[in-house]
Amino acid sequence: MKKLVFGILLALISASSFAQNANIEEEIKELSKQKWQWMADKDVDKLALLFHDKSKFVHMSGSWKKDRELEIIKSGSIWYKNAEVHDVAVETFGDDTAVLWNRITLTAHVRGNDVTTEFTVTEFYQKEGNDWKLLDLTFSSVRDTHEIEH
Repeated sequence: MKKLVFGILLALISASSFAQNANIEEEIKELSKQKWQWMADKDVDKLALLFHDKSKFVHMSGSWKKDRELEIIKSGSIWYKNAEVHDVAVETFGDDTAVLWNRITLTAHVRGNDVTTEFTVTEFYQKEGNDWKLLDLTFSSVRDTHEIEH
């Protein structure tokens, strides 16, 4: 009888943990989707709240921190016009850390030219209080046949 009760309790805990992870994954996917729109809209006020103060951004031309990324977006020196998202995968680590991978076709205005580039973008998030903060955003140039393993 004790084994049965223990088994039922373990199953309930596992189901609860799975549901919580699924909720976090959906929350992170939606937040990433909003981030792409805020970047397209050059909404640096919303992005400033999302980006952690120590966040890092890795691009094809270099790496920098939050203030420079926000200035680049605000000035339009890189205008993320449209991120066409082809695939998304999320892995959670506990209830306060998540990594998201986007396979995108990015149309951006860079140094006076519109360019379209295939990327896998890696985003690291950590929960602080009730809010998720973006810790890292890394662009990896890939072929259009690149797939994210789920």
